[in-house]
Amino acid sequence: MRKPKRLKEDMSPLLLQVFRSVIWVYSVITFLPWYLLSGASGSQARAKRVKARSVSGNPAGPYRAVSNQLKLVSLLHEGVDTLDKVFEYAVVHFPQRDCLGTREVLSEEDEIQPNGKVFKKVILGDYNWLSYEDTFHLSQRFGSGLASLGQKPLCNIAIFCETRAEWIIAAQACFMYNFPLVTLYSTLGGAAIAHGLNETEVTHIITSKDLLQSRLKVKTRRRLKHIILVDKKPTSWPDLPRGIMVHNMAAVQELGSKPENCKQPVPSDIAVIMYTSGSTGIPKGVMISHSNIIAGITGMAERIPNLNENDTYIGYLPLAHVLELSAELVSHLHHNYTSVLRPTLMAAVPEIMDRIYKNVMTKVEEMSSVQKTLFVLAYNYKMEQLSKGYSTPLCDRLVFRKVRSLLGGNTRMLLSGGAPLSAATQRFMNICFCCPVGQGYGLTETCGAGTISEFSDYSTGRVGAPLVCSEFMLKDWEEGGYFSTDKPNPRGEILIGGPNVTMGYYKNEQKNREDFFVDANGQRWFCTGDIGEFHHDGCLKIIDRKKDLVKLQAGEYVSLGKVEAVLKNCSLIDNICAYANSDESFVIGFVVPNQKQLTVLAEQKGIRGSWEELCNHAEMEKEVLRIITDAAVTGKLERFEIPKKIRLSAEPWTPETGLVTDAFKLKRKELKTHYQDDIERMYGGK
Repeated sequence: MRKPKRLKEDMSPLLLQVFRSVIWVYSVITFLPWYLLSGASGSQARAKRVKARSVSGNPAGPYRAVSNQLKLVSLLHEGVDTLDKVFEYAVVHFPQRDCLGTREVLSEEDEIQPNGKVFKKVILGDYNWLSYEDTFHLSQRFGSGLASLGQKPLCNIAIFCETRAEWIIAAQACFMYNFPLVTLYSTLGGAAIAHGLNETEVTHIITSKDLLQSRLKVKTRRRLKHIILVDKKPTSWPDLPRGIMVHNMAAVQELGSKPENCKQPVPSDIAVIMYTSGSTGIPKGVMISHSNIIAGITGMAERIPNLNENDTYIGYLPLAHVLELSAELVSHLHHNYTSVLRPTLMAAVPEIMDRIYKNVMTKVEEMSSVQKTLFVLAYNYKMEQLSKGYSTPLCDRLVFRKVRSLLGGNTRMLLSGGAPLSAATQRFMNICFCCPVGQGYGLTETCGAGTISEFSDYSTGRVGAPLVCSEFMLKDWEEGGYFSTDKPNPRGEILIGGPNVTMGYYKNEQKNREDFFVDANGQRWFCTGDIGEFHHDGCLKIIDRKKDLVKLQAGEYVSLGKVEAVLKNCSLIDNICAYANSDESFVIGFVVPNQKQLTVLAEQKGIRGSWEELCNHAEMEKEVLRIITDAAVTGKLERFEIPKKIRLSAEPWTPETGLVTDAFKLKRKELKTHYQDDIERMYGGK
């Protein structure tokens, strides 16, 4: 991952020198008092210290956090060892605190976009709140109501729903009554949804009216008996098969108004069967026990400093995503749960941060010359200060306050996971939102837990040291040329072990044998398929992925993920998928261009037409390829890694198109199928 670049300072050398002189004088006057009062020396020492080391002394590991060299941690609070107890702990300690907030929808209207698409614009009112005690009673009644409808303990129940308060109420009910919860992304395709529901043999499903009408095809679900809607039930269901009953959540809660005794779970019981987003094919159901999730959230909570009841967490990702579910469960234990207007904590995938970065930088280009100059100078100054471990309170107050207000203005830490975050985007978030970005690494198979970079570590391109619940090994991968004996840093396939490693894939013994194993001490391990290297301070860097490595005709290995990571920093690119065929000698690419940037480029070249016509124009394709090639050279890609031909896509890749996951990871198989004609054209020279 390359070092973030400074912004171009487009002003006269004389004025630039005057500005730098003023900054130098200001720094000299304020440095000593700031350094003594801010505790900067302590932060610098924490950032530079060794954070993890190999407990065996072997460069292959296992690597553990320095604070837990002898034993991994699996519990945050003694005796709180199942998820129903986690919520009970929160209810006892914060009964009347706000737990779940839902904003009232005042009105909806259609908004036509420049490309002709129609988006629904929602006008929102104030938040309506449920306390922890209210939420607990609603969950208890809902679980009792489900039992009255024939849902049995240790029998699967599915939730197929958007992120909303009712999702959490339903999930807590299932944890209390020991109903293993099958989670499915609301944007999965029909075949993937059918696979998950049929494989888990559910008789009850919790969903919303919109999803039932638009995405849930129930005609082929022979075992399905009850559909519970989290919103109001429509008056009629003309296409519903006989034998299936539809209820709304309130009616089920009324059924359970006298809660019956429930079979409480034990730590080894399955809490969730979480279906993956399916980036490499049919989604797999990951079996996650109560003890797995609690170990994972214990590790995450330890890495976020001073987590307490004064923090507020904003829920943004789908709750079917392991990062979001884990982050919200961490919040239960500290009462900082729900989303309000001024959150202090937020988890997001890199794609979301990339969009914020590109949109803000586009706005900067539209500023007046004075405003733009001030922003650029402040940005570069702060970047330089951050590299030394210093803060810039004056710049934060005068220049970056408006950008920071986009997330409410109180954000003290951002969590990033699900994919690598580019150095440019990470540094932008550090500078403009005035807070650290905790880059994390974890998978559904490890409850999202693995590593998170420390609050004081402002380095880019790394994902931090192992959490206190996990340990890491590096396994040699001869084909890719990665070995634990490599210098200066040991490299290899990442294996994660610990109590957060899940029970395996549901009804998939072959994949379980391939991806999981138990060592001589009885500890479970997961083989990630990712390639990493450990730095001298015990921090991990993800450098490759086995599945992304393609051998070209001449024998060179190309990491498609590496190519994409470098080129996505180009402002002209909203998204890109690199592709290579082992029978060919070069890389090609599919590109979703930034509409605003491409339109400006077309005007400069005197090319006119609709958005689709611009993307299909041979001259535009040629011009974008030239810009991409320049970006690739700047990013130090090898000659054979640079795409030689590209196809511009007028259609953005969203989870709804089926070309990316809910976490915006590329679905390479689906993209290949979608662009098969273009692949044949680009490689066939047609």
